[in-house]
Amino acid sequence: QVQLVESGGGLVQPGGSLRLSCAASINIFGISVMGWYRQAPGKQRELVASLGNVGNKKYGDSVKGRFTISRDVAKDTVYLQMNSLKPEDTALYYCHIVYKGSVYWGLGTQVTVSS
Repeated sequence: QVQLVESGGGLVQPGGSLRLSCAASINIFGISVMGWYRQAPGKQRELVASLGNVGNKKYGDSVKGRFTISRDVAKDTVYLQMNSLKPEDTALYYCHIVYKGSVYWGLGTQVTVSS
């Protein structure tokens, strides 16, 4: 069974940083895409960042230049480094993978940016 466990969310002041982690219960070599989505109250879920199995990266327009996605193959983990956080980054952040043609989601980790 595929499980994704997110961690690293919390409360941070504007301009601060957080690093989210998503640990997969499977070897990430078998994953075609790993990424992060977010959903704020009253809004649709949106792509934050994705990482393909050949290293290709994609970012949402609102986070380009501030967020960085990366992975640690040895730990079967994908990370999202978030810098220069803004109040509008406040949302529930979900880990997302595509594995053998199926999509899997984590339960989410809350990020709140507020002074």
